[in-house]
Amino acid sequence: MTGPGAHDFSVVSTEDVHIGRVVGMRVDDVVMPGGSVARREVVEHLGAVAIAAVDDDGAVTLIHQYRHPLRRRLWELPAGLLDVDGEEPVETARRELLEEAGLTATRWDVLVDVAASPGFTDEVVRVFLARGLARVDRTPPASDEEADLVVHRVPLPEAVRMALAGELVNGSTVAGVLAAHTVLAGQAQPRPVDAPWPTRPATFAGRRVGQG
Repeated sequence: MTGPGAHDFSVVSTEDVHIGRVVGMRVDDVVMPGGSVARREVVEHLGAVAIAAVDDDGAVTLIHQYRHPLRRRLWELPAGLLDVDGEEPVETARRELLEEAGLTATRWDVLVDVAASPGFTDEVVRVFLARGLARVDRTPPASDEEADLVVHRVPLPEAVRMALAGELVNGSTVAGVLAAHTVLAGQAQPRPVDAPWPTRPATFAGRRVGQG
């Protein structure tokens, strides 16, 4: 038996439970320290990006959007799935910012990478900081939940207050707002748009490629 921090949690078998359009679910049998085997349910995800778009007045763009699992509307940063094969994350971010908020940006940086709930899913969201904003028409026309979303500019300190007050609960939104406030206050530096992303989900995307 190895000491703490050195065990190799090898997978001895795996079973697919559900393979959907956006997520998959599998059950892995994993070797634990001491030799026992435990079952671990894993939700596979494509990964996503979110955008803290901060204008010259220091306001961040938030959207109010219905989220069915919580059965309520949430204030969130513009965001979207990494669902276009071969598209770089920053290009996904540019597209989602345009489609959801009707904004373009001339300056992009990486703020944080957020593991949504690593106890059961490999979903990780990369949050970008977008600056040098310009407003354009939203394209393409919104549909489904996006047809109901509301776009609102919020002063960044007010967004921080909302996060600490529990009015923002989306994980990548809370992390992105706090990180943007820290960076724009000169207390930290963001990363370049091509910064390494070792935790980017790959399993479910690989399934989609295999199915193609």
